[in-house]
Amino acid sequence: MRTLLAGCVLLFSLSAAAAEVDQTAAVQALAEPKTLLIDVRTAEEFAEGALPGASRIGYEQIDTQIASLTSDKDTPIVLYCRSGRRSGIAQDELRKLGYTHVINAGGYQELKTALALED
Repeated sequence: MRTLLAGCVLLFSLSAAAAEVDQTAAVQALAEPKTLLIDVRTAEEFAEGALPGASRIGYEQIDTQIASLTSDKDTPIVLYCRSGRRSGIAQDELRKLGYTHVINAGGYQELKTALALED
């Protein structure tokens, strides 16, 4: 029983730490003209291909560079990376800064498909 309880606590901790991907919300938000689309991948990844209209801010610099795009904490922001992990970290950082409408869209290829963009 103790092992089961410890496993449940660990599972809950891991899921609470990982930001959930919500592509449906991301696609809906991107239909609005005021939504910012931010690619948090490396400059090299961005140069290999990025979504139209995306700005690039590395996830490690999101807290210091977001103000260059918006200081309005209610601006809708959609984040993506390669798999959703770095965009989840960036989402957590923006929420700590008080941004209220931040969506982790997950990976570049999956979001590109969800938006029905051609290669």
